[in-house]
Amino acid sequence: MTSAPALVVRPLSGPQELDLFDRLDYVLDHELPDDLASGRRLPEWMWVALRGDRLVGRISWWTGRPGTAPQALDFFDLDPELSAEDAAEIGLRLLETATATVVPAGAPRPEYGRFMPADWREAAGTRTQLERLFGVLEASGARPLVERLRLEWRAGTPVPEPAGRLAFRPVRDREDLLALMTPVMEGTLDAHGQADLASGLSLREAAELHYDEELAHYTTPRDWWRIAELPETGEPVGFVVPARNSYHPIIAYIGVLPAHRGRGHIDEILAEGTRVLSAQDDVARIRAATDLGNVPMARSFARAGYVNFERSVNFVWDAPGTEGA
Repeated sequence: MTSAPALVVRPLSGPQELDLFDRLDYVLDHELPDDLASGRRLPEWMWVALRGDRLVGRISWWTGRPGTAPQALDFFDLDPELSAEDAAEIGLRLLETATATVVPAGAPRPEYGRFMPADWREAAGTRTQLERLFGVLEASGARPLVERLRLEWRAGTPVPEPAGRLAFRPVRDREDLLALMTPVMEGTLDAHGQADLASGLSLREAAELHYDEELAHYTTPRDWWRIAELPETGEPVGFVVPARNSYHPIIAYIGVLPAHRGRGHIDEILAEGTRVLSAQDDVARIRAATDLGNVPMARSFARAGYVNFERSVNFVWDAPGTEGA
């Protein structure tokens, strides 16, 4: 009996091997050529597991800031024809071997994120494949942090006119927004924010981390960002950060101050952010996301005409989290 070829785990030798990497499928495959050309992804961050000429696994990291260390693990796929035992063994070897080379020594492992069909639990084959991946992650010491709804507003969807209950002005500067982000962290339903606070950060420190690690890096105009105020007094009520990332227009962040929650203001703030983005040229869609457990925010997006087209899941190796996968 002929034995199976030995397993080879290695990085891509260069962009010319992208066709090899693409022998398995994932929803972000179409972004790979531009990611490589822009430096958001490097061939040495893209690893494959091979049995002879057969691709049985692949993994890749990504960064939003070319020239820096990887920020996220966003590709991890195994051949669906593998047995459960082979998938567990090959997946763990691929994950651990690649991580040991890609992630700088002593640095925390970047968070793993995956996009999934909205009905992934009901689709038996999809659920089996995903649960095998999740099992490999957990065997490596990861834990699920959160499951999220991925949302999309599509061109032609009506945007409500301003209701007049709130007035909006642009954000003046970093401190102007941080002064509101800090109290919004109190009682947050966002799992990433909860994890930051559970790690020992203060409300202000968690807000600063969010601003400096994400919001500060958007290159779209800052005058898109809006603060909502009561028109009679100028008292701040909340804010919204419309932006564009490397791929889509997005609602990057939205919040209502604790004193003003439960009064329906979130709908008007979300509508303002949607108006800002939909008024730009050639906007076919606006993307957003919210935690599965953040029911009030999910309902607001639904009222605004955003469609839940996918879900996502995040696993972490170094932060407290809540089970959501």
